Amino acid sequence: MPGHNAKVILLVLLLSLTTALAFSQQLPSRMGQAGTLSFDDGWLFRRYGLQADGFSVAEEANISAVDFKDAGWQQLKLPHDWAITGPFRIDLAGETGKLPWKGIGWYRKHFALPAGDAGKRIFIDFDGAMAYAEVWLNGHYIGKWPYGYSSFRMDLTPYIKAGQENVIAVRLDTEKWDSRWYPGAGIYRHVWLVKTDPVHVGHWGTTITTPEVSAAAAAIKLNTVVVNHSGKPVSAAIRSTLFEVDAHNRIIREAGSMPVTSVFVGAYDSVVSVSRTSMKHPKIWDLEHPNRYIAKTSIEVKGKITDTYYTVFGIRTIRVTADSGVLLNGRRVQIQGTCNHHDLGALGAAMNKSALRRQLSILKEMGCNALRTSHNPPAPELLELADEMGFLVWDEAFDAWKTGKKKNDYNKIFTEWHEKDLAAMVRRDKNHPSVFIWSIGNEVMDQQDVALTRMLVDIVHKEDPTRPVSNGYNDPDGGRSSGAAQALDIMGVNYFFSQQPVWDKDPRYAQKPTIGSETSSCLSTRGEYFFGSPYRNWQISSYDVAKPGWGCIPDTQFNILQRMPRLLGEFVWTGFDYLGEPTPYGSDETNLLNFRNDPAKRDSLEKKLAEMKAKNPPSRSSYFGIVDLCGFPKDRYYLYQSVWRPELPMAHLLPHWNWPGRIDSIVPVHLYTSGDEAELFLNGKSLGRKKKMAGDYRLIWDSVVYQPGKLTAIAYKQGRRWATDSVQTTGTMSGLNLTANQQTVISNGEELLFVTATVVDENAMLVPGSSPPVQFDVEGPGDIVATDNGDPTSFESFQSHTKAAFNGMVLVIVKPKPGLSGKLQLHARSAGLQPASVSVEIKQR
Repeated sequence: MPGHNAKVILLVLLLSLTTALAFSQQLPSRMGQAGTLSFDDGWLFRRYGLQADGFSVAEEANISAVDFKDAGWQQLKLPHDWAITGPFRIDLAGETGKLPWKGIGWYRKHFALPAGDAGKRIFIDFDGAMAYAEVWLNGHYIGKWPYGYSSFRMDLTPYIKAGQENVIAVRLDTEKWDSRWYPGAGIYRHVWLVKTDPVHVGHWGTTITTPEVSAAAAAIKLNTVVVNHSGKPVSAAIRSTLFEVDAHNRIIREAGSMPVTSVFVGAYDSVVSVSRTSMKHPKIWDLEHPNRYIAKTSIEVKGKITDTYYTVFGIRTIRVTADSGVLLNGRRVQIQGTCNHHDLGALGAAMNKSALRRQLSILKEMGCNALRTSHNPPAPELLELADEMGFLVWDEAFDAWKTGKKKNDYNKIFTEWHEKDLAAMVRRDKNHPSVFIWSIGNEVMDQQDVALTRMLVDIVHKEDPTRPVSNGYNDPDGGRSSGAAQALDIMGVNYFFSQQPVWDKDPRYAQKPTIGSETSSCLSTRGEYFFGSPYRNWQISSYDVAKPGWGCIPDTQFNILQRMPRLLGEFVWTGFDYLGEPTPYGSDETNLLNFRNDPAKRDSLEKKLAEMKAKNPPSRSSYFGIVDLCGFPKDRYYLYQSVWRPELPMAHLLPHWNWPGRIDSIVPVHLYTSGDEAELFLNGKSLGRKKKMAGDYRLIWDSVVYQPGKLTAIAYKQGRRWATDSVQTTGTMSGLNLTANQQTVISNGEELLFVTATVVDENAMLVPGSSPPVQFDVEGPGDIVATDNGDPTSFESFQSHTKAAFNGMVLVIVKPKPGLSGKLQLHARSAGLQPASVSVEIKQR
């Protein structure tokens, strides 16, 4: 009966679709317990201790008390970075961004818990709080977690009041925390309230692995920690259904289920349930097709569901060997990675997923395929986006162990907290398919300590035996000669690769894979070009030839990787500029550690640091980035793109072609291209055709005599025309232009709009070197939350609606007003220039 069969099939499809749609509507805003609610709204804040102006305010008594008078406190929504509003101060350290981040911050929140929640377990989850977090509920001390980069959970159950108002108080202290970069301050990541029944899945309590994967089938193993917080033993059933997730994190279809398991859990105890299944024809997670699944796990006691838990995972295999490299699903992947600190430029350390997505999209377009979370556990959103967008992640724990680099860095809490922090990182992040290496540290002073290295590696292996463990060495000779590096699965080397052939001959390390955990450290400022010395006026030339003593230009690192094929690839320092650490215009003495085995270079650098400290430079952000603080690519971006995306037809000329003071003088010209040769023309006249020789990554015409007009490069590949680029002498400033990164923005309280303002001539070409002040205002359902220009020496407030252009560009960040919709218009104006406007549609969903 064909008709009957067709109806049955249709009915099954409709039921499957209905189930998927219903499930998609029930998805929580965060993975984990279904009873997880955003707890970001409705906080009150006041700063004590050191203030932004350098004065100090004493803490009041009994701030944690329920009846403490907080009516006059600042009202805000998390995440919150109390230091990003500044002001910048020349007397503050450049290494932490010349921002007043040290202080004592108190947060309070009044909230009601429904009477129906009586008998439930109530937890609060912090994704990160900087630093030395202490928590009180209704006047009772709940607990502490000092490391500002760790995610942690506090149990509120003993003191929570169902059906009544509750008051939670959080104290943070950055006065006793030291950092080598801008760490931010405050509850700078999201906070969540979690409600469960007494019998539930433990915190980060699911572990999904895929030990065998092929196109035909994948073996899936699910471990579930079942916790019984009741006073009686229980028998519980664990049921898990698997769903396929699309690129927009929506459920596509049901993809299978795990066998039902049963466990007996004693009172106030926990057990682990293990379930295995096989999925036919799985969609595999890789960099080009980051397919993902979600497991919906339910705990049942006497037929009643007591908890539902969601876990996103990917089906893939990772194997790393010295000879084969990083094998993702059996295919070698050359690591083309960047290191990045956690700040979001003008937004500071406060987490915003749309800003982070924009950063990763820019890196992806360059050809970046891997991220190093230097030098701390990242926000959960970074891993979510890496899973979604197709990045591999080096997940790092610490910048210091027992011996500190700064007086009050992690060394102060290492003994008590290292195991808790390491376990928290691995338990939180272990189900992310993007994570492929755990790192126990970066350039730590104890990197030759054999016992300490082995202890930390063992902690990680105990939590996750499926991934390799590494460490970033800036003394790789010492790490290997001491034997400490033997404990590692992969040797991470920061910069010093000259000994690799020697290491390969050492039988202890002949089969030890090596990766460039930190490379290059090239320095530049977007749009700045100097002749002679690359350093001038606290800026650095964008010819991409400047570097610190321990670093190298990108071309040198490309050659190192070519000469040493056993290197797994590199993580460049850095993808983006970041707040703080303005080398070489800083006096950070920890830079001396890079020359611990070279006394002559150490002495030379120490003298330079002393001289720089006396000058007190205005630099407040780094010069290392391939992309500036605004997200505007520097020239170097295109050098990396030319190598990392050889199949992409591209060409990029530098410098710009506005040099009125250099007519008839030499202006060197560089071309970055994925082609293998190119011809250069000035005003239609050929200046010669050049071909890349072995070891060349840029083409250089170093004797071009400047004349105004148009400079054009035509690139070829294997004899065929491949790509072209031009730079042209522009007219004087005539007007402004605005370009939005999207035409429609959702007003969900999280999504941001990024608008680029450019100073242009009468032909709409960007005018190099232009720096007029630009005033911005907005009409409609949105607010300007930040502006920036990418100038590492600018002390203008990030919150100002007026910003001087830097080399012709300004960034404006606009936040739609939650729940509103309609047309939003951003206007830009500057005296004597034609104003500009851009319109964007704001939608609720």
